[in-house]
Amino acid sequence: MTIPLDILPMRTGGAAENMAADFLLLKRYPERGHARFRHYGWRSAAFTFGYSQKLEYVRSQLPPEEEGPFDLCRRATGGGVVDHREDWTYALVVPREHALCEVPAPESYRVVHECIADALAAMGENVVLKKEAAAEGEGLPTVCFERPERYDVIHLDTGAKIAGAAQKRAKEGMLFQGSIARATVSAGLDWDAFEMEFIGRLAKTMCAEAVETPWPDFAEHEVDGLTEQYSSTEWNAFR
Repeated sequence: MTIPLDILPMRTGGAAENMAADFLLLKRYPERGHARFRHYGWRSAAFTFGYSQKLEYVRSQLPPEEEGPFDLCRRATGGGVVDHREDWTYALVVPREHALCEVPAPESYRVVHECIADALAAMGENVVLKKEAAAEGEGLPTVCFERPERYDVIHLDTGAKIAGAAQKRAKEGMLFQGSIARATVSAGLDWDAFEMEFIGRLAKTMCAEAVETPWPDFAEHEVDGLTEQYSSTEWNAFR
C-alpha cells in the first residue's frame, strides 16, 4: 500500500530550534500514517552531538575557540559529533506502521543510505555503500565523519565518509537524522537536483508518494518550550 511522503519546505534555524522541529515532527505530526522529509539549514556555525555523549568530551572535539563561537545542541538521536558548517542536513520521519520501523536499526540505516548512494551515483559521483563491519576491537566513532562505519556512504577513490546518520525509535515511529559532507563530493554538485533524486529513490523504496506539503501548524508553546529545553544547560550537560 502506498503511503504519503510529505516533503516539507526548506527552513533555516539555530541548533536547538532545528533539533526541536525534528523531534516534534516525530511526536506531534498531525497526519497519522504519513512519512515526512525535510532538508534544512543552519542560522550560524553549528555542531550537534549524540544523545548519550558527554558534553565535556564533545567540547574537546570542537575546533579552536578562535574559530568559534559555535551553536551546540544534543540530539534526541544517537551517533557522534557532527559539524554542520558545510553539510547538507535532512530528517526523515517514518510512521510506526511502516515496514522500515520493523527491521533492525542497521537495516533501516542501509536502506536510507543506499538511496543516497544511488542518488549521488546518478549525479556522477564515484560513491559506494560501505559493506564491511568495523574491525574487531574498534568502537563506534565519537566524531561522525572521523571514519566510516558499515552502511555509510563513502567515496570510492578516497575512502572518505560522505554520509552519516543517527536514528531514534519511539511509539510514534522512527526519526532518522542525516548529514552529508559537501567537501567530500564534487564542488559543482547540483544539490537541488540531488535532493530530487534522493527523494525520488526514497519514495520508491518506501512505497510512498512524495507530495510537497506546507509546514505543520504546531502549537506555539510546544515549539518554543522544546526549543528552550534543547537550549538549556540541563539538556546539553545531563550525561
